[in-house]
Amino acid sequence: MSYGSIKALRGVNIEVNEKEIVVLIGANGAGKTTLVESILGITPVEKGRIMFMGEEITQKKTEYVVASGLCLIPEGRGILPLMTVMENLQLGAHHFKGDTSENLELIYRCFPVLEERSKQMAGTLSGGEQQMLSVARGLMSAPQLMMLDEPSLGLAPAVMKDLFRTIGELNSAGYTILLSEQNARQALQCAHRGYVFETGEIVLSGTSEELMHNQRVQQAYLGGVV
Repeated sequence: MSYGSIKALRGVNIEVNEKEIVVLIGANGAGKTTLVESILGITPVEKGRIMFMGEEITQKKTEYVVASGLCLIPEGRGILPLMTVMENLQLGAHHFKGDTSENLELIYRCFPVLEERSKQMAGTLSGGEQQMLSVARGLMSAPQLMMLDEPSLGLAPAVMKDLFRTIGELNSAGYTILLSEQNARQALQCAHRGYVFETGEIVLSGTSEELMHNQRVQQAYLGGVV
């Protein structure tokens, strides 16, 4: 994976098992976003393979990958501000073939404010509510793998805490989650395993507990203490 002469990813090998939360930790520009966009087919892959549910999806178009059961909640939320909350949610169910009522029930259980504001224009929601809507829109497709790219970016501490709690609740409900996050402490506290990225390479991997107690991780991402 490269941009011009610059290699964005080199020798990256990750695995996400069913019903896990796996976190990608690293500074801005480390390659986390490139990886999740490559999995979804947004960024083309030059070498290597991407496997999903036993099928190779390396060169598949994004529409096919999404229909196969993957979704990406992008950095910056990506909601449609001039549409209502409900219209945004309905767009999220575009590839879902079944009855969306159970998906909507889960969303309203996790994010009750979205039910209250279902007829409100998405652009008038607060930043935290917009992030909730972004996650909820992804849930409308009942994905086999949900990828979240920097979901805590720009959120107030209390809102961020609620978001990570919800991510844990979704995992408890059976969702498999790949989380790209600069806030290493919060991410590791809710994840099972993690990979540490630096300049396009994985430099460390392990269980969340192992990474939380790794001196290199502590110094670079946890402020030196756990």
